[in-house]
Amino acid sequence: MKVHTELGPGLLESTYEVCLEKELLDLDYEVVRQKELPVIYHDIKLDAEYRIDLLVDNEVIVELKSVEAILPVHKAQLLTYLKLSNKKLGLLINFNVTKLKDGIHRFIL
Repeated sequence: MKVHTELGPGLLESTYEVCLEKELLDLDYEVVRQKELPVIYHDIKLDAEYRIDLLVDNEVIVELKSVEAILPVHKAQLLTYLKLSNKKLGLLINFNVTKLKDGIHRFIL
């Protein structure tokens, strides 16, 4: 990815988020950054919500990290977002790696 190549590892997640959003928009993808994800419990919308880092083409949830290592809780977070949003495909991308391909994890619900 161009963002990782140009910026390298070690920056804040929010920096990668805005840069990746720009790159995807330049490629004509529809991108929503910090998409609100409400919590519905027993058919009631609760006063709690989460935010999806990037929602691409209203289909793919992209959760970004800039951490030393992806932990099981990061994977669980993305799987929960997929479940709550009724989406099927998600990407968990950790930018804090030497080679970005080592930081990309794909999930299908």
